[in-house]
Amino acid sequence: MNLPRRALVLFAAAVCSCMAACSSGPKIRVDGDPSVDLTSYKTFGFFDHLATDKQNYSTMITSRLKDATRRELIKRGYQEDTATPQLLVNFSTNVETRTEVHSSPSTGFYGYRSGVYGAWGTYPQDVYTTNYQQGTLVLDLVDAQKKQLVWQGLAEAKLSKKDIENPSATIDSVIAGIFEKYPVPAPTTAAK
Repeated sequence: MNLPRRALVLFAAAVCSCMAACSSGPKIRVDGDPSVDLTSYKTFGFFDHLATDKQNYSTMITSRLKDATRRELIKRGYQEDTATPQLLVNFSTNVETRTEVHSSPSTGFYGYRSGVYGAWGTYPQDVYTTNYQQGTLVLDLVDAQKKQLVWQGLAEAKLSKKDIENPSATIDSVIAGIFEKYPVPAPTTAAK
């Protein structure tokens, strides 16, 4: 059973597309100080100069991150307090170009060997590369009095064209995903 080269290339592309679709959401990791009871905090605020700001001004990304985080914390019963917050929020972001190298057996050497059809291991592979943008967002919650990090959420994902063209929806979705893992859940509303 010899498969033509075009069929193998299409099969490899389909497998890669399936893998990309299965892992399309951001990878989210969280960490928190186990000795801290996050329900003991009642108020939050934002650092005066966030890591996502430029030297002398606040960026649009900062505004969107603050809006999304504010919504999630208020859902969980916290109140914003700009004068004396118990929790301070900070963000950091990073976007970098990465390269993936993929290989698939070259179809020129397909055949029957040792009871199995397939590419023989000692023959060349078809190699291709894919460049993409990897985005990372870190959200820190800091005890304002102790000046100590008490909880952190991190999201990493490949950025699609849609993500880049619609940053508000992307940020809202990622922040909501991070807060899904926050130990203080949003109260559920009973259906009427």
